[in-house]
Amino acid sequence: MPGPDARDDLLLLIEAARGAGRIAARYFRDDPETWDKPDDAGPVTEADLAVNDMLHDRLMDARPDYGWLSEETPEDPARLAASRVFVIDPIDGTRAFIEGSSAFSHSLAVVEDGVVIAAVVYLPIRGKLYAASLGGGATLNDMAVRASDARHFHESEVLATKHTLGPAHWPNGVPEVTRAYRPSLAYRMALVGEGRFDAMMTFRATWEWDIAAGSLIITEAGGMATDAVGQGLRFNSATPKVDGVLAGAPVLHSALLQARGRTA
Repeated sequence: MPGPDARDDLLLLIEAARGAGRIAARYFRDDPETWDKPDDAGPVTEADLAVNDMLHDRLMDARPDYGWLSEETPEDPARLAASRVFVIDPIDGTRAFIEGSSAFSHSLAVVEDGVVIAAVVYLPIRGKLYAASLGGGATLNDMAVRASDARHFHESEVLATKHTLGPAHWPNGVPEVTRAYRPSLAYRMALVGEGRFDAMMTFRATWEWDIAAGSLIITEAGGMATDAVGQGLRFNSATPKVDGVLAGAPVLHSALLQARGRTA
């Protein structure tokens, strides 16, 4: 018997994301308990865990045959045998959350056989809910969004760290783009899908839960999203990391790859 279609899964993610936002808002700027994860894996707060617990209970109760992959849940190898998997970052941009910045997000995705079919990136304090389903387009607060059609470096604004635009990464010359930055990877990708920025990139190994939702929002908005060397993105891997991300307007994406000495 076929499972729910992508739109049904998207509606479930939207409802769950709004619930996550209500929990996060209770902790926001209220001095939540915070500690560092082992192995320099970054900070975590009681809010991250509270959101994660709610999402796990709500989503897995609704779809008990799906797998589960989350930044804040111990690894469960059973996900590798599941056709569909939730890929979740309960709070993407935890440092921003701790600092009292509203630029954190909840990143929720459903992956089917390696491909994202439903995605939500929600910024509860800013009231911005990005959503996409495979073949169904991308939206911001229920309004359709489109990626930019930028073609040239000099007219492009790109979300990246200073390190990413260092000369070591660009054998064919550092592109002369305007650089900007946002702390949440998921939000960076959503902003590219919205067309507010022309591209985003990171060349460090990147956890799947940071980018799964954002990748679908970009591609359903007409953009391109690959790893940092131009290979297609696949999710629910045994080691849930990808070799960086490069995403943006299609022509600009190709030009950035060429500047790196790569081709898609």
